[in-house]
Amino acid sequence: PHRILAINRGEKEKILSVKITIGEDKIISYLEREILKGNGVLDEQLKLAIRDAYKRLILPSIEREIRNELTDKGEEGAILIFKENLKALLMQAPIKGKTVMGYDPGFRTGCKIAILDKFLENVAVYPTVPKRDIVGTKKTLKELIYKYDVDVISLGNGTASRESEEVIAEMISEIKKESGKEVAYVIVSEAGASVYSASELATKEYPDLDVTVRGAISIGRRLQDPMAELVKIDPKAIGVGQYQHDVTQKRLEESLKGVVEDSVNKVGVDLNTATPSLLTYVSGINAAIAKNIVDY
Repeated sequence: PHRILAINRGEKEKILSVKITIGEDKIISYLEREILKGNGVLDEQLKLAIRDAYKRLILPSIEREIRNELTDKGEEGAILIFKENLKALLMQAPIKGKTVMGYDPGFRTGCKIAILDKFLENVAVYPTVPKRDIVGTKKTLKELIYKYDVDVISLGNGTASRESEEVIAEMISEIKKESGKEVAYVIVSEAGASVYSASELATKEYPDLDVTVRGAISIGRRLQDPMAELVKIDPKAIGVGQYQHDVTQKRLEESLKGVVEDSVNKVGVDLNTATPSLLTYVSGINAAIAKNIVDY
């Protein structure tokens, strides 16, 4: 199925030209056998009509039909893969009762750090080029880890992730030597974090915080409770599908909404901590009721 969608995309972008090749003579002789009457004068005209009808009308129509059938098959395959990937992501077990440090890596603007149990504190550090302040970074991070008793660092997998990972790994072994404290780190996908951090929902949740800090919070929350965090983002922005922009968007949206709904209802939600975006996926609760529940 993914090859069909790849060919369609190539054709749409005018990089490929696509046609279906068939044994034309075989088809024409079949049509002639069916239609010719054995009348010398008439048959000459019918032969011309058969060839004209075949080339101008029958062939393009059947080609379209075949291509549409193939595209349907391609879309079905792509949507199925997307649904399975999304479900696996949503159904990851949450990490309960641990303080998490969300770490959004970057170069020029530095790495944004957010401490979460609920949101506690944020800072920016600069371990990567151009500043490469590794000593200062370790000092700042250690202070936060000791202050809030951080158990695990959730590191985004975007730009500067590898460089940040080296610094984090070194720092963790230093902390173990200094105090015997065990700190772990996990690399999480940050796909869609920037979409969330600039969204209206993020603005409502964290009105006083910078967009970049919201990104770090999202990265930390994905580890704390993947389902509660990922339902805030349009499933298409999570980036676990193939050729998602080439399939019928309405069909894709309906299928993915079904997966999210199914997953949320299977797990259930904690009413005391659930956000309105999570509650709206519970059967029978619409956006207005979800907001009223949270306000109450």
